[in-house]
Amino acid sequence: MGESHQRAFDGPDVPGGSDPADYRPAPESEALFEIDLHRIVAALRRNLWWIIGIIAACVIIGAVVTMLIVPRYTASATVLIEQEADQIIEDSELAPTVGYQDAERFLQTQVDVIQSRALAERVMQGEDLADDPGFYDALGADMPEEDDLEGRYAQVSGGLDTLRRDTALDLLQENLSVGLPVDSRLANIRFESTNPALSARIANAFAENLIESNLGRKFDSSSYAREFLSQQLQEARQNLENSERELNQYSRAAGLIRVPGQGENADSETTLSVTNDSLVQVNLAASQATANRVSAQEQWQNIANVPVLSVPEVLSNPAVQDLIRQRSQAQAALAEERARHLGDHPSVQALEAQVSQLNTQIQEVGSSIKRSVYLDYQAALDRERSLQGRVNELRSDALTEQDQGVEYNVLKRVAETNRSLYDTLLERYNELNATAGATSNNISLDDRADVPRRPSSPNLPLNMALELLAGLVCAGGFVFVREQMDDHIRAPEDVEAKLGLPLLGLIPVAEDGEDVESEKDASISPIGEAYRSLVANLRFATASGLPRSMVITSAQAAEGKTTSAQAMALNLARMGQKVLLVDADMRRPTLHRLLDTNPKSGLTEVLAKQVSLTEAVQSSEHEHLFYLTAVPLPSDPSMVLSSPRLPELLQEARNSYDIVVIDSPPMLGLSDTPNLAAHADAVILIVDASRSHRGAVKSAIRRLQMVRANTLGAALTKFDPKAAGANYSYYGYNYYSYGAEGA
Repeated sequence: MGESHQRAFDGPDVPGGSDPADYRPAPESEALFEIDLHRIVAALRRNLWWIIGIIAACVIIGAVVTMLIVPRYTASATVLIEQEADQIIEDSELAPTVGYQDAERFLQTQVDVIQSRALAERVMQGEDLADDPGFYDALGADMPEEDDLEGRYAQVSGGLDTLRRDTALDLLQENLSVGLPVDSRLANIRFESTNPALSARIANAFAENLIESNLGRKFDSSSYAREFLSQQLQEARQNLENSERELNQYSRAAGLIRVPGQGENADSETTLSVTNDSLVQVNLAASQATANRVSAQEQWQNIANVPVLSVPEVLSNPAVQDLIRQRSQAQAALAEERARHLGDHPSVQALEAQVSQLNTQIQEVGSSIKRSVYLDYQAALDRERSLQGRVNELRSDALTEQDQGVEYNVLKRVAETNRSLYDTLLERYNELNATAGATSNNISLDDRADVPRRPSSPNLPLNMALELLAGLVCAGGFVFVREQMDDHIRAPEDVEAKLGLPLLGLIPVAEDGEDVESEKDASISPIGEAYRSLVANLRFATASGLPRSMVITSAQAAEGKTTSAQAMALNLARMGQKVLLVDADMRRPTLHRLLDTNPKSGLTEVLAKQVSLTEAVQSSEHEHLFYLTAVPLPSDPSMVLSSPRLPELLQEARNSYDIVVIDSPPMLGLSDTPNLAAHADAVILIVDASRSHRGAVKSAIRRLQMVRANTLGAALTKFDPKAAGANYSYYGYNYYSYGAEGA
């Protein structure tokens, strides 16, 4: 047997030496996150005609509905929205600015303006749509009449007009759409109706009214700005007058003289300060007087203690020099006279008197010169003191004047600020007056809406695609719900997922014209190979190898348990095992039909101890295979199988034969099989893939668990991959066809 063929019929992997009774399917939490593509494809194949029918129905319904829908036409007008900000005062925080980062918000605001109720009302009034029956017909609505008045419309004045106005506004807003492409300032204004001409007219009306309303807002903003600036200008003028008046009054009171600027500073003015000029002049004079005093003081100190005739000023005096010269002459004459005469001579005495007089004159003149130096020093000192006193007085006056200048400068800055504000407001006011009637608009019409030639809806290709998608979704939902509610056991995956049992074997359904009885014994056939694979799997089903005694049962009748029991017994015998096949179905026995002879005793008489096991066992045409039939049939099979003799019989059979295969009755409604399963080494559950339901099989499993039976697993019989929605070659059936052709 090939490896691929073996895997095709093998059940799930069971570790060697482990007990399949401990086998558990994958946890549900793991199964929830796993996608089994094979099961999905199988489900799609099983429900293929349902899927085709649902998709076809959706497409047909979509086509019919599309044909019945009234065509609608969409007209589109394009407007260019430039980013702009009006400023009341330039370079001021009061001026609104729109930065680059707010461009998207600005454009979205304009889109909201287009969709606003105020703009819709302008369009409604401009086009007179509230009383136009064609407008309501084009939008699939009825024009409100007197009979439609109720509630609040009946209570207000002009109730019908108000109702028509509100209805028209709602219709305009419901059928209007605005598109703003990414990275673009072109906004598409679209209007949809059943009348193409009306769609184009209303789309253009929205674009034109948007431009007009934007201009109106700008003009209203300019008017408000002029009125606001006029009020601010009056206040600024009054503040300027008050500040100028206060400045003049303070300069007059402080004695400050305001002098206008000259040349480049003609627009500015300064204050003239007499005190500062006087302080500068007197300070210069005081500095000079100090220098003179220092010089005179140094001159006097140099001659104060010096003899008169040693003073340079005295010696350099002409009068002193003349007197000294005369004294020298007199002294010379006196010396000559003394040389000729005695001291008492009158001429000598006269000359001595003359010399003495000249000395006296010289002393007097030198003293007067020395005194004049001292008087010059005193005069310089007095002048210095006088000038320093004047400087101190002027300095005090200048500091007082500076304090007054601080207040003056404060008042002057207030006046200058008021004048600057007044000039700015006056300039802006004049600009607004000049440009009030020529305000630029940042919204312009780029493309007018043309009358559409083709309807925008219904779009047959798009609707067909959507209906096809809806059909796929509905079909998928139908398949999902149907699969979730389906409890049939069709595929090997269902055995593990729905029953929680390991799969021991997979028996395919017989093809048309094939005989199951002959196919199961054939050397080369899908069914025969499947049973041989089942027997091979049993060799590894328990830690000790093949179970010594096994019960073959099913949940319901006609699921293939008897055929499976016979095929398993035959394949075990072919493996060289001494096998006893026991027919324990005392209600519908079939084993005795395989014998050429008509047996007189069987399981019933053995359990009743009327015959021994050796006497009741019949040999077969196959070596190593022996039969124990169920004849004769008892009146109460349950009582017979519940006999205390049953455990002894099974033990005796184990001692005499290698393997005991028991063909038991179905599980549901009968107590025969639980009695047998409780004393056997293993139980194999046969499941019919063509009609078994999870509920029935699960009930059978629960009954086996109640008697603590060792359920090794399940064998799926009559498996049809086509009915299960599976790929036929996936399970290896092409291998048998290949083997048959090769033979």
